[in-house]
Amino acid sequence: MFSGYTDQHYNELVTLHQKFKDIGDLEILAFPCNQFGQQEPESPSAIKEFTKGRGVEFRMMNKVDVNGGKSHKVYKYLKKMAGPERIEWNFATYYLVHPNGSIYSYSNVSPVRLQAKVKTFITETTEL
Repeated sequence: MFSGYTDQHYNELVTLHQKFKDIGDLEILAFPCNQFGQQEPESPSAIKEFTKGRGVEFRMMNKVDVNGGKSHKVYKYLKKMAGPERIEWNFATYYLVHPNGSIYSYSNVSPVRLQAKVKTFITETTEL
């Protein structure tokens, strides 16, 4: 069903969420997608159960397409504003939206590598 890569990224997202959820306005939104090697073919309820078993407490959205003609409007917007034009793999691109509305795209990174940037955003937010 899911690869070790999936477990790693969910674990790191859980760590980020746990570390920052009480400090500032961090909101993690996860959008499951089955466009990458058919790794998320299950129903939304099965995916939610899978992630819950890994400690996920952040928002799990419905399964969407991130590429192509049926790309979800959130992804159309994010890709238009910050790139890339095409997402290459599950967990290959993360977006951070700054409280001022600026959107940043990070490709080929794991969530733990975004920790410093998240901390900066939260610090800037709490200082406003």
